[in-house]
Amino acid sequence: MSSGPGGDQPPPANPLPQMIGKVMTGKSFSGCVRYVVQKEGARVLAAEGIRTDSVSAMVADFHLQRQLNPELGKAVGHIALSWSIHDKEKLSEEVMAERAREYLEKMGIKDTQYLVVEHRDREHPHLHIVYNRVDYHGKTIPDKLQRRRNAQVCREMTERHGYYLAPGKEQVNRQHLTGADKTKYALHDAISSALGKATSWQELEALLQQKGITLHYKYRSGTEQVQGISFRQGEISFKGSAISRNFSYKGISKQLERNRQQEALLAPEMRPQLRHQASQTTVPERAAFTEAFLARHPISLAPTQGQPEEALNHHHFRKKKRRKKKRRHL
Repeated sequence: MSSGPGGDQPPPANPLPQMIGKVMTGKSFSGCVRYVVQKEGARVLAAEGIRTDSVSAMVADFHLQRQLNPELGKAVGHIALSWSIHDKEKLSEEVMAERAREYLEKMGIKDTQYLVVEHRDREHPHLHIVYNRVDYHGKTIPDKLQRRRNAQVCREMTERHGYYLAPGKEQVNRQHLTGADKTKYALHDAISSALGKATSWQELEALLQQKGITLHYKYRSGTEQVQGISFRQGEISFKGSAISRNFSYKGISKQLERNRQQEALLAPEMRPQLRHQASQTTVPERAAFTEAFLARHPISLAPTQGQPEEALNHHHFRKKKRRKKKRRHL
């Protein structure tokens, strides 16, 4: 865990725009349980497999089961679940306990001890779950890909129970995000910015590579037809559609085509000026910006039928690269 005893990280101080979860692991049941239970105003909502009459009893019970797999260093699982302030009236103590159990089930955290505690030190509703990564059979509950699964589960529960969902990612406070959530929103912002400038897949790739982001294309089996796209930064990767509905391969292709059409309307001498100013905008702003630019700089639109068509799509670009490789081997 990254900070505090047992990796305790309090939820964000500001009200959240939607339900989110923080997934953590650590070594100290004592530090984690004491932080969760001894916080002022804390209330135990539910427990499984442990006594709740005292902190020492809770810690002892967690440690006893931990001995079934003593080689596991980070046996402490710690999750903070937070909801928007708009959901406060929907979340009684009983409901929050039930949502914690539902979350654990969806996350695949089963057959093990857990403790659910509500905290009231923030304006928005939130609770902490402490669970034993050593289950009742001595097996380890895996934490691989848990952060990605966490985002999916929170979204599913938000939609199922009608919890508040912010209209757009722009409203999320990036400063309070960690792990995969932080990377996901960083990718969203970087892709949105690059799409405000690019008119081809090659340009988009080059702009994102400057920020350490790589694109990966998924092809239909046995063909060169692109089915999907994903974005990777460091060791974390997301499908484009998981970052935003607009960032699917089809959605980005449409945006690049719109960018090309808008740029084609401008006289050649005005294109560099548009490029420079458009580079300061995001995708939703680009169309409005171009319209305003044309209003300030009226031009006569000549037919573009005779203009040569560039090989702009990724398929042509990929084939061109293959031909170059073949020539080198001759």
